[in-house]
Amino acid sequence: MILLTAIDTLQQITDSVNNVTTTPVSTPPQELHFIDLLFKGGWVMVPLALLAFLGLVIFTERYITIRKASKNDSNLLFQIRQNVRDGRLENAIALCKNTNSPLARMLEKGLKRIGRPIKEIEGSIENTGKLEVSKLEKNIGILGIIAGIAPMLGFVGTIIGVITIFHDVSIKGAIEIGTISGGLYTKMITSATGLIIGIIAYVLYHILNMMVEKIILKMETEALEFIDLLEEPGK
Repeated sequence: MILLTAIDTLQQITDSVNNVTTTPVSTPPQELHFIDLLFKGGWVMVPLALLAFLGLVIFTERYITIRKASKNDSNLLFQIRQNVRDGRLENAIALCKNTNSPLARMLEKGLKRIGRPIKEIEGSIENTGKLEVSKLEKNIGILGIIAGIAPMLGFVGTIIGVITIFHDVSIKGAIEIGTISGGLYTKMITSATGLIIGIIAYVLYHILNMMVEKIILKMETEALEFIDLLEEPGK
């Protein structure tokens, strides 16, 4: 009787061990980290990173430059008007030289042409204004280029990845859904990265353009008031 009980207990222990060994161990799902995804994007991520860095540098440099150019010099024209009316032309020119702004350089060119025909003064002011605007717009177009190139470059990376996946499938002669889906989602990273960089560059490009347009409007308004000053009786 004791022997039968021991055999039955041993059988129960054996069945329990078999159940433990045959039961699949559930592994927790692997978490996706942003940095890991970027590294899985492949070599296309290198030029995309360079485009992102270049766009950031250009935006920062242009933003600082444009902000300095758009500083408040609303009293400049008022002081010039007072000096011109009092006959202190040299003081007005010196005031413009000491003011580091596109508007001051434009008005200085007009002040140096006083005594010549109004059309010639207008022409010199207009030419100087165009030159100053071109300085403000320097390299802004590169942001527009980045906004167009980055998404296309990211899409190229995805296409290359898809071609590589199907090339591997053709070599193996079998379609494994794990291989296709796993490889495809990593290659889609380049498209997502390219779109993100393109969208950001597009937004920054238009922000700088709006800032420049605001300065242009101010320069045109001040230039018209300056010409009106020269056309006043006695000038």
